[in-house]
Amino acid sequence: MVLRLKKSNCFSICWVTMKLPIFFFCAAFLIQAGSISASAQEVPNGAIFLEAESFDELGGWDLDQQSMDVMGSPYLLAHGLGVPVKDATSRFKVATGGKFQVWVRTRDWVATWNAPGTPGRFELWIDGKPLKENFGTKNANWHWHAGGEIELQAGDHTIALHDLTGFNGRCDAILLTPVSDFVPPDEGLALTKFRLAALGIPTAPVDGGDFDLVVCGGGIAGTAAAVSAARQGLSVALIQDRHVLGGNGSSEVRVWPEGKTNFEPYPHIGDIVRELIDTDETKRGNAKSGDRYADQQRLQIVQREPNIKLMLGYRINGIELGLNRKIIAVIAQDVRSGRRLRIAAELFADCTGDATVGYLAGADFEMATEGKMGASNLWNVMDQSDPAQMIKCECKDKDLLSTSVSEGKVAAPFPRCPWAVDLSDKPFPGRKDFKGQWGKEPMSNLGAWFWESGFDLDMVHDVERIRDQNLRAMFGAWDALKNVDGLYPNHRLGWAAFVAGKRESRRLLGDIQVTGEDFRKSAVYTDACFPCTWHIDVHAPDPAFSKGHEGSEFISRATDGAGYKYKSPYWVPYRSLYSRNIPNLFMAGRCISVDREALGAVRVMRTTGMMGEIVGKAAAICMEHETMPRKVYERHLDELKQRIQQPGTYRKQTP
Repeated sequence: MVLRLKKSNCFSICWVTMKLPIFFFCAAFLIQAGSISASAQEVPNGAIFLEAESFDELGGWDLDQQSMDVMGSPYLLAHGLGVPVKDATSRFKVATGGKFQVWVRTRDWVATWNAPGTPGRFELWIDGKPLKENFGTKNANWHWHAGGEIELQAGDHTIALHDLTGFNGRCDAILLTPVSDFVPPDEGLALTKFRLAALGIPTAPVDGGDFDLVVCGGGIAGTAAAVSAARQGLSVALIQDRHVLGGNGSSEVRVWPEGKTNFEPYPHIGDIVRELIDTDETKRGNAKSGDRYADQQRLQIVQREPNIKLMLGYRINGIELGLNRKIIAVIAQDVRSGRRLRIAAELFADCTGDATVGYLAGADFEMATEGKMGASNLWNVMDQSDPAQMIKCECKDKDLLSTSVSEGKVAAPFPRCPWAVDLSDKPFPGRKDFKGQWGKEPMSNLGAWFWESGFDLDMVHDVERIRDQNLRAMFGAWDALKNVDGLYPNHRLGWAAFVAGKRESRRLLGDIQVTGEDFRKSAVYTDACFPCTWHIDVHAPDPAFSKGHEGSEFISRATDGAGYKYKSPYWVPYRSLYSRNIPNLFMAGRCISVDREALGAVRVMRTTGMMGEIVGKAAAICMEHETMPRKVYERHLDELKQRIQQPGTYRKQTP
């Protein structure tokens, strides 16, 4: 089933309200950015509010921002693969001493499945002493977990999140209130207003600048779009909600960029993509060591472009619209401080993957409601008795690991995980004679691309659950191999992504929606502009591993066979790269105007990067002719084709 939506009743300024599911806020709860009244009366006198993501030192805790559109805030995640992570620490000041009630916003993440045990346990330490209460042990939903009372003197104090398990405990915020009958608000507008008032964040965003083009999303597609436009002389803001560029192709997710570039008749389309990725094919592969994914290489390329303002760690969660649904500005929130910026431009490019900008602006879009491709969390294992693998280990406790190996203590026990997916008597790729699709030796099947879940879930609203199910599957498999099968005594989990590697979400609709049949029939378009070489690759649960996991499958199978091949390269039209009803919105990445089958062919990263190159060149034409993306096709197509012929290193000289 496919959901087609055309939203036309959003406010002129849309801001994602904290703690509300994203699919409800346009119809029920979109609010004007300046209309939130964050009265200080909502915060008790003397209260102390600490966002976990704003701690002075994050220690071994990871900052997770991928669920902000749903629960409203980033949070810290103790992603230690079964080894407790280093404390996150900070300082705070008490103005007036006395007794305080402690509240910690957290959740028991496995309670979603009614699973036994509480693997996400952690302690809160104040001034070097732990509170009696363990947190992350109650309630499947995010909530304020009461932590008891504590006496605090006026002055400076220290606070720490102390992980107890290494199994993905999480903390959003800590609240200390003078003892009373006050209970903090737990959801919706009340929580939003409370959070803003407690942090002292202005309800109106601060001016973040005015640009020719704002590129939202710093994956391969967005980074290529920004570089392409900057080299055409445009002033560009590149906004990315994480602190690395590359999206699924970064060291955080570790999907190897697939697809081929640089074909006639436009042999220079792909020049920028080749700059942004490591083209050494001897390094290819998913879930390899982090240095293979060219994070620093991309960062240096972007930083060398004088026309790009790079904004890492900012999440787009609002839109300002003007007449005729033209986007005037986006609102971006700093994922650590909560500070919000208004970034204005003439043109915008949605490269977010989830079509966040288009969705907030009311763009027409299409989205599968069931049977969609899932998201992966890639992972790997390492042999700690092998010095070479020990050196490459990216584990949280690398120092401890090195000491153990040097002393000859190479055994790597792993605890039983009753809260994980129970695979004690079930097959999975990498167990005995079982392989995933195109899998090879058993070890290479562990954590490969086909470890994927969320086929019938919403890739935006349910992303935390999807990621957590992938982790439960990984921990369950490793538990079965180590503790049931008795295999790999010296091996341990070496690395696992905590950012979901999405394949499918919303697809914005352009003047043309490219279909799978277009690929099979080699349909020719006059505005063909970027080549596709990847097969029509659509994933579904693998029936070989689905029994007993119906509704929560975690192994996928890709489409294959003659019906999913086409004559390569296939050239996709420019008209799929801009919105049909938001006049100044481009898109690049997996959210372009394609149907689900065509998505399978266009979604790989070298291909999406070439989309970005086209968007950058088209945006330059828009600015020079003071026109919109559609008019580039209608009036300036020959000029676009001429620019496509130019090398990607071309840089228009600015006066």
